[in-house]
Amino acid sequence: MPPDLQPPAHFHHYLERVADFIKAQGVFGAVSLTADRLEAAAKASASPAAFRLDLDRGKPWVSLVTADRWLSQSIEADLVHTGDKLDELLAEELTDLNYSGPALPFEHYRSEDKLFTFRSPVPLTPEAMHPGDPRAVETAAVCLLAYEACFRPLGDMEADEDK
Repeated sequence: MPPDLQPPAHFHHYLERVADFIKAQGVFGAVSLTADRLEAAAKASASPAAFRLDLDRGKPWVSLVTADRWLSQSIEADLVHTGDKLDELLAEELTDLNYSGPALPFEHYRSEDKLFTFRSPVPLTPEAMHPGDPRAVETAAVCLLAYEACFRPLGDMEADEDK
């Protein structure tokens, strides 16, 4: 990876702080860290899915990823049937979490590593993502929490325990 796209030296420690913040909320399954990614399992999804915070080309992103095409399609089908717009649902969840930053646009695609991905940029520069800055930690954590709250009721993200 080119040096200008390497995570800042403090990035892993920053991810640790964000992980501590989101673990305290109890809405995710297992939370794991690598040097450049925080991954939190979707707690009750019918198929494996994870919420992530990582860098892509030097820019921070929150995402929901799954290898399961049917899970991705179930989310899309819910949005089509309800007429809801994902950006509006996400904005509502961010508002509920007292987020005051810019609106988060989203992308939806199948990644090169064959994961169905919904993602949004986090409105922070990698340099601003410092573990000693509680506002920067909270911003990324709130974006992850909003993603979880936005996607949890969609499609098969909440497994039906009666099945």
